[in-house]
Amino acid sequence: MELGIGLVGAGAIAKAHARALRSVAGARLAAVCSRTEAGARAFASEFGGAPVASTFEALLRLPDVTAVVLAVPNALHAPYALAALAAGKHVLVEKPMATTLADAKQMAAAAQKAGRCLMVGHMWRFDREAQYVRAQVAAGALGGVFKTKGYGVHVGWGPSGWFTSKAQAGGGALIDMGVHAIDTARFLLGDPRAVRVYADLGTRFGQYDVDDIGMVMIHWDSGAVSLIESGWWNPHADGPEASTQLFGTKGYGRLFPTEIAGERPSFPARAEHCDPHLYEGQLAAFAAAIRDGQSPPTFADAGIEAVRICEAAYASAAQRQAVVL
Repeated sequence: MELGIGLVGAGAIAKAHARALRSVAGARLAAVCSRTEAGARAFASEFGGAPVASTFEALLRLPDVTAVVLAVPNALHAPYALAALAAGKHVLVEKPMATTLADAKQMAAAAQKAGRCLMVGHMWRFDREAQYVRAQVAAGALGGVFKTKGYGVHVGWGPSGWFTSKAQAGGGALIDMGVHAIDTARFLLGDPRAVRVYADLGTRFGQYDVDDIGMVMIHWDSGAVSLIESGWWNPHADGPEASTQLFGTKGYGRLFPTEIAGERPSFPARAEHCDPHLYEGQLAAFAAAIRDGQSPPTFADAGIEAVRICEAAYASAAQRQAVVL
């Protein structure tokens, strides 16, 4: 059975999903909707002329739409996902899963009740280099990893619009970029749970009510500690988005540039850092889970844990003390 995907949103991330969908066998773009019908029509024209729904509610009523991809402002993630799940649709929602931990947990509970797949767009888990590093760590190539350093920083630029509104985004650079570094570190470590979080966040580059610089320290139940840097407009970053250094009892490893214990394996050239194969792999896994009638635990778990850590980090920064989870 062909999987019909309804794409909600018409921005840059929505376009990344639409391009990736072209490579997913047995799946197609079944409908599009956006904030304005004109924007949705322009988007649909660019991607093969898919039907345009005038509203999100209208898209949910389309029988050809089996699943939806939500590429909308963060504050809409929970209400849109809950509506889609109630309508019997599978959901892939962009990161962060929600703006609060309570909302994220409600989404997961609704997916379980509806018997539908709920996936969160932590696409770095599908990067071939990240998967290589994860396999090497799991095989013990670095011994016990006791420390990581990760980066989610925009150098020389930052977003505008709803991204810089706390009401619409739930936070700033941490929840926008730092969340990638947090989930990547967790993936590489084998998905431990955070037990303590300390954060120092600030605003230095814009007139908005969200953070654009940040340092977060995460203590995991595995005993490892991760240092995460987040930011917009920063003059420098020690690595690109999701770049992670790993320090183990037997050696050092890194993702971007990728090396393990002094060895630098060869990988296919990247079209760009955030390469299309990440989104292709993510959508393929989403489609496979729907066809198999199951939702792997990490699909929703990754989103919940990332929101849990970010919420703790914002609380830590406000209280100026570590938050024990």
